[in-house]
Amino acid sequence: MPNSIPAIRDALPEHRRDEFDREINAAGVHEIHAVMRHWMLEAVPDPAADAIMDRLAREEAERAGAA
Repeated sequence: MPNSIPAIRDALPEHRRDEFDREINAAGVHEIHAVMRHWMLEAVPDPAADAIMDRLAREEAERAGAA
């Protein structure tokens, strides 16, 4: 699974890359992980990864709530 901005972009179909660029460039520090997760899953759909991504999102939300 691509896990960097360039790798995610490369894994996307060419017609989706402009939208990806806009969303990544507009994401703030508190949104960047969620934006990257969204595009990672679009780039390489993997049902087994859904549970992992859900857990990571919950953990991130818990950390943000504790900050």
